[in-house]
Amino acid sequence: MIATVGGRPLVNLGLVRAHLTASAVFFAVSLLGGLAYAFQFNNLYPFEGIEWLSPGRVRLVHTNMAAYGFIANAFIAGILYAIPRLTRRPILSDGLGWLIFGAWQLIMTLTIVGQLAGYGQAIEWGETPVFVDPLVLVGLVLLVVNMAVPIFQSDEPGLYVSLWYFLAAFAWTGLVYFMGNYLPQFWVPGTAGAAITGLFIHDLVGLFVTPIGWGLMYYFVPLLLRKPIWSHALSLIGFWGIAFFYPMQGVHHFLLSPIPMYAQYGAIVATIAVEIVVVTVLVNFFGTLHGRSDAIRGNLALRWFYTGMVMYGITCLQCAFQVTLTFQKVIHFTDWVVGHAHMVMFGVFGFWIMGFFVELWPRAVGRPWATPQLLTLHYWFTLIGLALMVVDLTAAGLVQGFSWGALSHFGESVVASMPFWWVRTFAGLVIVAGQGFFFYALWATAREPATAPEALEAAA
Repeated sequence: MIATVGGRPLVNLGLVRAHLTASAVFFAVSLLGGLAYAFQFNNLYPFEGIEWLSPGRVRLVHTNMAAYGFIANAFIAGILYAIPRLTRRPILSDGLGWLIFGAWQLIMTLTIVGQLAGYGQAIEWGETPVFVDPLVLVGLVLLVVNMAVPIFQSDEPGLYVSLWYFLAAFAWTGLVYFMGNYLPQFWVPGTAGAAITGLFIHDLVGLFVTPIGWGLMYYFVPLLLRKPIWSHALSLIGFWGIAFFYPMQGVHHFLLSPIPMYAQYGAIVATIAVEIVVVTVLVNFFGTLHGRSDAIRGNLALRWFYTGMVMYGITCLQCAFQVTLTFQKVIHFTDWVVGHAHMVMFGVFGFWIMGFFVELWPRAVGRPWATPQLLTLHYWFTLIGLALMVVDLTAAGLVQGFSWGALSHFGESVVASMPFWWVRTFAGLVIVAGQGFFFYALWATAREPATAPEALEAAA
C-alpha cells in the first residue's frame, strides 16, 4: 500500500522516475563524449575538422555531464526517495520539484550547447558557461528549500546520520559552486585564484558528491540488509571527519607550485588525515555486512554498493600516497591522475548510482525488472572495463612520469604511451557495451505491463 500524508503520496515516484531517466540520458551523452575523446589518442577522432566538436570541447561535455547530468540527477532521485521515508514527511512542494527538474535539465542543455559553442570557463569542473552559473545557484537554492523543509518538520526524536550528510551537502554545495565559478574568474587572480580553484575541484567531490553518496549508502544498505548500521558512533565520526578535513585538501592539486608551502603541507596532512577517517566509515559498513555476506550474491544493488566501497577504499589509500611530494614528482600531469579520477567518479559514485537504479527503477516505473540477466552482464562488463582502464592508465602514468623525470624527449613519452591508449580505448568500449545492456534493461522494464504496488513490493 502506498504511504500518504495529508492525501499526498509520501514519495513522489514520478519525480524519482524523471530524475533517473534524465540521469541515464546524460550518462549516455557523457559516455559518448568520453569515447570520442579517447579516440583522438589513437588518431581515430571521428569529428576531425569540426570546430564545435573539437576534442577539447567534447571533453568538457564528458566531464560536466558526468558530474552534473549523471551524478546530480541520480542523487536528487535518491534523496527524493530517502528523505520522505526518513522524516515521514513529503517534500515541501511537488510543483516546485517539477520546476526544479525542468530547470536542471535546461541548465544541462545550455551547458552542452555553451561548451560546444566555445563558451566554457577555464576552471576544472567549473567549465559551465558564465551565463549558466546564476541559473545553477538559483536551482540549488530551490532544491535545498524543497528538500530541507521536511527534515526540519520531522517529529523524529533524532536525526539519522543520512540526514546529517544531506543537510551538510545542502549547506556546502551552493557555497562551493559560487566559490569555484566566480572567485577565480572575476575577483581573485593569480596564485591565490589557483588555490581557490584547487579547493573547488576537491570540494565539489568532497562536499557535494561524497556527503550525498554516503548519506544514501547509510540509508539503502541497512534497508536492503534488513539490519541496523553497525555503529552509529562511527557514522558520526566519519561525518565530522569529512566536515573538518575535506575543506583543507584542495591545494594538493597544485603541489610544487608558487602557492605558499605551508598551505601545500597543510593540504597534504589534511588529505592523509581524512583517509584515516574513511577507514572508520568502511569498517562501519563491512561491520554491518558481517553475518549477511550472502546478501551480496543475491542482491545486485548491494553488490554495486559494496564494490563501490572497495574502490573508495582503494582510491583513498592511493590518495594518501599520491598527495606526497615524492609521488607528485612522478605522477603529476600524467595519465595516473586520469585513472584515479575515473575510479573515484565512476568506480565509486557511478557504481553506487547503478545500485540506486537497480533498487529504485522498478518502483519508479511500477514494473519488476524485465531482463535481470542483462543487469548481471552490465555489472561484470562495467567492472572489468573500469578495472582494465584504471590499471592501464596507472601504468601509463608511471611510464610517462619516469620518462619526463629522466629528461627524455617528450615525443618519446608519447610513443611509449600509445599502447596504453589503445588499451584505454578498448576498456572504454567494454564499458560502453555494458551500458548498452543497462539502457536496454531500463527501456524493456519501462514498457512492461504495470504491476500492482503490493505485488511489486513483495517481489522486491
